[in-house]
Amino acid sequence: MPIVKCSVANCEYWSEGNNCTADMIMVEVDSHAHADFKEEFAGEYGHDSQHKDQANDSSQTCCHTFKPRKTEKK
Repeated sequence: MPIVKCSVANCEYWSEGNNCTADMIMVEVDSHAHADFKEEFAGEYGHDSQHKDQANDSSQTCCHTFKPRKTEKK
């Protein structure tokens, strides 16, 4: 598995050194950014990986693997 860097520190899969610890990464084009996939993608296989889209550069893509980190109640 390649090393995936991520600076979104409030993600469940964020780890020290800005590393992503998700089992699987789902990257989409922005036109699908608001699609309702219902589930996070790390370790899940309920996403649509059958369609093929094109992006001209990274600014037209987004990561759907993000899952908000659960905060501990004090």
